[in-house]
Amino acid sequence: MTPAAQFSAFGASDWLQLFLYHLSLSLLTVGGVLPVAPEMHRFLVERQAWLSDPQFSASIAIAQAAPGPNVLFVALLGWNVGINAGGGGIASGLLGALGMALCMLGVLLPSSLLTWSAARWGQRNRARRAVRAFKQGMAPVVIGLLLATAWVLARAHGVPATDWPLWLLSAASMLLVWRTRLHLLWLLGAGALLGALDWV
Repeated sequence: MTPAAQFSAFGASDWLQLFLYHLSLSLLTVGGVLPVAPEMHRFLVERQAWLSDPQFSASIAIAQAAPGPNVLFVALLGWNVGINAGGGGIASGLLGALGMALCMLGVLLPSSLLTWSAARWGQRNRARRAVRAFKQGMAPVVIGLLLATAWVLARAHGVPATDWPLWLLSAASMLLVWRTRLHLLWLLGAGALLGALDWV
């Protein structure tokens, strides 16, 4: 099915599905929304074909480069879904705003309420062994989800298993962030320079 044909049938049930999907995904956003990017890719690109691979990757890259919280990529994903559904013209901008609002509201509402409630409860019960164990146990889960996100983004770049300069740069950046107090903006600048020189 062509993209035009796909989105000509984009109706109220599709908008509701987009909202409900992000509503349910919100409760899986352990450690932020970025770790669930692979699941978003599976749904938006592979299953529904509402976005292309380049649109998905560009949304994450632009949002991460921009100042502000990393959840902004969800707004860009919703914007692109709406733009694709509009097919061009003024309607595209309005549908882009609708897609952005539905995705952001869906992904922020449940997790914000849950975080607020859990933080209040955790603060009151911070001395309990179960609370301390939960905090320590979630760290590997968050790291694993971030590695899955890195894999999805690297796969869009090319063949990730053979792209050794990309992996070398990623490992060096990880070690610098972990072992030094070097500001992240320096690493972003270095990555931009290496990309502009076409070294990675």
